[in-house]
Amino acid sequence: MIALFRLGQIVATPGALAALERAKKPATCFLARHATGDWGELDPTDIAENEYSMAHGFRLLSSYQTGAGERLWIITEGDRSATTLLLPEEY
Repeated sequence: MIALFRLGQIVATPGALAALERAKKPATCFLARHATGDWGELDPTDIAENEYSMAHGFRLLSSYQTGAGERLWIITEGDRSATTLLLPEEY
């Protein structure tokens, strides 16, 4: 797999870390999908927004369901300086 963009500094909220622990999956599983353009469970409008954002340097969003049934978001900043793993309610 080849990353399509830089992730920058990777950070995670306490809620995201707890969700990953409950799912028994490392963050790298989801980060690899995000970095290669697998945006997870997004609607077509959000997927199109990500494609536009990749070309124009805006924020990128992925949404995944963990094996424990929880929603996990990954957001990479437009300047690609940071990527954050968080739960939707922590946004």
